[in-house]
Amino acid sequence: MLQIYNTLSRTKEPFKPAQAGQVRMYVCGMTVYDFCHLGHARMLVSFDVVQRWLRASGLAVDYVRNITDIDDKIIRRAVETGRRIGEVTEFYIAAMHADEQALGVESPDREPRATQYVGEMLDIIGKLEQKGLAYQADDGDVNYAVRGFPGYGKLSGKTLDDLRAGERVAVGSAKRDPLDFVLWKSAKAEEPADTKWESPYGLGRPGWHIECSAMSKSLLGLPLDIHGGGPDLKFPHHENEIAQTEGAFGGALANIWMHCGPLMVDSDKMSKSLGNFRTIRQTIAQGDPTADEATYRVNLREAEMVRFFIVRNHYRSPQNYTPDNLVDAQNALDRLYQALQNVAADDQGIDWNEPQAQAFKAAMDDDFNSSGAVAALFELASEANRGKSARSAGQMKALASLLGLLQQDPAAYFQSPTRYSAAAIEQGQRAMLEADAIQSLIDARAAAKAARNFAEADRIRAELRDAGIELDDKPGGLTQWRRA
Repeated sequence: MLQIYNTLSRTKEPFKPAQAGQVRMYVCGMTVYDFCHLGHARMLVSFDVVQRWLRASGLAVDYVRNITDIDDKIIRRAVETGRRIGEVTEFYIAAMHADEQALGVESPDREPRATQYVGEMLDIIGKLEQKGLAYQADDGDVNYAVRGFPGYGKLSGKTLDDLRAGERVAVGSAKRDPLDFVLWKSAKAEEPADTKWESPYGLGRPGWHIECSAMSKSLLGLPLDIHGGGPDLKFPHHENEIAQTEGAFGGALANIWMHCGPLMVDSDKMSKSLGNFRTIRQTIAQGDPTADEATYRVNLREAEMVRFFIVRNHYRSPQNYTPDNLVDAQNALDRLYQALQNVAADDQGIDWNEPQAQAFKAAMDDDFNSSGAVAALFELASEANRGKSARSAGQMKALASLLGLLQQDPAAYFQSPTRYSAAAIEQGQRAMLEADAIQSLIDARAAAKAARNFAEADRIRAELRDAGIELDDKPGGLTQWRRA
């Protein structure tokens, strides 16, 4: 049986959906004011693997991942650039979708935008006000009265006494308690007109936390089977979601809470606030990483490298980003593709009675342990190489598809240049050979061999090797090449 670590109970639990055979999963998505960074990639890929395995396990999944398209940061970006809110959000939504596609992240079943659910947010705020859990302050903001909800802190493990003003919660003089958080923000005169909605509390816009309470309840009902997100959302965002939803409707918001681990840079979490982030596009783009979607191009070998870098670690573990770690991931992924290039994979699907398939399944059923699943892929690669076994190669490719890996043509994969290999680093600033130039040298080598000028043939092979190109001579005179 599938076991999932529940952040709320702090233990692994057998997964039992509220309705047998069906899973209602809500994951907090992006606030679209900038390009996604590699920390976002970790969240996107981690929950993509989760939904893939749930479906592979025979469950019908309704996967909802929202978009926050109204927020202080979005407003600031619009004002800075002189664009309307909708222009800013549409640009970065398109960029996010392009990044997801490059990383092999499947689209969620539904992708609601916060601005589409303002009415539902106001309904929840009204219910909270009726129950004495919300109040309008003198500055016009509507706040949640945290001390009126006895369960506050159960997800994060924080008590109200632990939460001193000025640490994690900003002090507002109009609040009854400095720990109270905003449900509805009163509009300011200088703010753009397209950031204001009519409400019983005057012109304004929703607070961030109420958005997810409204979208998850409206689309999936209560309780959710799984609620997930990045590590920084546990507190205060998810804690506040619980307070709002359970305060308004009673019962549980979600049965299982899942949080992926952080992506670290020199012991600090990768984040835009710390300025230590690297965007997905800076890592996988061919050419200008800020290009619009009409001209944005992706290096698919490097994109799969990023996915593999994420998947080969357990989703809950902290993961350290360094260029060397990307190189290591690229070299490891190359070894799996080399097995597929050496041995043509059959396409008979997965034999779940086979030992490595059973090991793969046992790992994934143990809280989506993709690290253990990847280990099974390497065992199959070794088996395929040893015995030239098409069946082992086929098993490896079919199992890898459940992780979103190894679906490229091996020859095309290896002919794609990559910055993340030992050969590429050794080349330094040297120009990388283009495919046409490589083929010309291969043809010249074939001509030299035909003329029995083996010294020249060896010289050309060495020249290609120095440029990071490896040759594989096949029967019949065919020569395949790949970038190391």
